[in-house]
Amino acid sequence: MTINLIFKIAAVGVLVSILCQVLKHSGRDEQAFIVSLAGLILVLSWILPFIYDLFLSIRQLFSL
Repeated sequence: MTINLIFKIAAVGVLVSILCQVLKHSGRDEQAFIVSLAGLILVLSWILPFIYDLFLSIRQLFSL
């Protein structure tokens, strides 16, 4: 895992939080929920390969 991935996740978090606040204050709660859900799915798609590698490593460690 590189430091660039952590900065990407932080940038997405800041952007999503700003967009959600703007949308909530303008009365568009449904769009704010969709933006936060899209941010979550984006970050999970970046992290999922690392989680998969972690589970493979743990499985390989305990199968010895």
